[in-house]
Amino acid sequence: MIDLKAARADPERYRAALARKGAADELDALLAADERWRALVPRVDELRSRTKLKGKPTPEQLEELQRVKDELRTAEEELAAAEAERDALLIQVPNPPDESAPDGAAEEDAVEVGRWGEPPQLAEAKEATELGRFEMERAARISGSRFGYLVGDTALLALALYRFALAHLVEHGFTPMLPPVLVREVAMVGTGFFPTERTNIYALEADELYLTGTSEVALASFHMGEILDEGDLPLRYTAFSPCFRREAGAAGKDTRGMFRVHQFNKVEMFVFTPPESSRDEHERMVELEEVFLRKLGLPYRVMNIAAGDLGASAVKKIDLEAWFPSQARYREVTSCSNTTDFQARRLGIRVRTGRGLEPPHTLNGTMVTDRAVLAILENFQGEVPSVLTDLGAPARVTR
Repeated sequence: MIDLKAARADPERYRAALARKGAADELDALLAADERWRALVPRVDELRSRTKLKGKPTPEQLEELQRVKDELRTAEEELAAAEAERDALLIQVPNPPDESAPDGAAEEDAVEVGRWGEPPQLAEAKEATELGRFEMERAARISGSRFGYLVGDTALLALALYRFALAHLVEHGFTPMLPPVLVREVAMVGTGFFPTERTNIYALEADELYLTGTSEVALASFHMGEILDEGDLPLRYTAFSPCFRREAGAAGKDTRGMFRVHQFNKVEMFVFTPPESSRDEHERMVELEEVFLRKLGLPYRVMNIAAGDLGASAVKKIDLEAWFPSQARYREVTSCSNTTDFQARRLGIRVRTGRGLEPPHTLNGTMVTDRAVLAILENFQGEVPSVLTDLGAPARVTR
């Protein structure tokens, strides 16, 4: 959540920034509710002080005490209601975007800031499902649309890719994990996916659990409610996990093949860092993603995502888009976001510093998903990069 004290002190700066995310009205509602709550606090404190009598009270004092207690009960109820309203509005307000995030609210408003490699010149650009073995029809029988099996050489390619991504990150100081994919609501709210992304999340209502769309949720919540030591930062974690997304609102988008599905695998990275280091850490994580794609030989471009297209938690996000020959365009395969102290505040994570207890900054980034399997198949038309054959992938994928 945002720093409410800072927003009170400089509301115009926060309002201007949040207007770029289309959330200025949410901030105004929050500040108004906060003002109502703060106006009630001194009244409650004053009434509480009047309930403390010294010595043996007189009958008149007892009568007055009962009247004060009745007033106090009413005032405390009003204060609790005002606090609940403020807190409910607080989780609706997103993180203000960084100044370096471009204006706009659509995918098309992202700004290209870099490019590497040349798209291959192919006589016939086959789609990934024509090159690898993806059993979509069989998956549809048991799971419905937008599910698929990866079979044979294709599965071996994917497994080698995940292993290569984990090795790449471990080499650069990340601690690997295999996290839970079912979490409680507190973790979804704490990471900022609730309330805004609730429609995209699968819920197990009987158990009050939710299937995560990214291991970012579990990694961010790993230290939920804890106090960390400043000397231990940065803490860098990586995780492999299956991910689940309902893709609500994606009707008619990428309906062909395996590009947009309800279940996929991902290697994620997550970092807890001191606030003064988060910009540098963000750049470092993006560079790790770029190096990984270059090792695979995939042509890509670097996109700075528009402020209005950022998620609730992110102040800045950089996407890497690989070239997909069958679509003749670049498509997102990784992303990396700086969420500053937004998630740490929600999750109650603090760091003991010389200045006292402060929330750390958190960052998350995708190292690889199943989309990279598709990009490899299409760009090399079934041939496999040697860095993956060393990890058990076939030299050439056959169906």
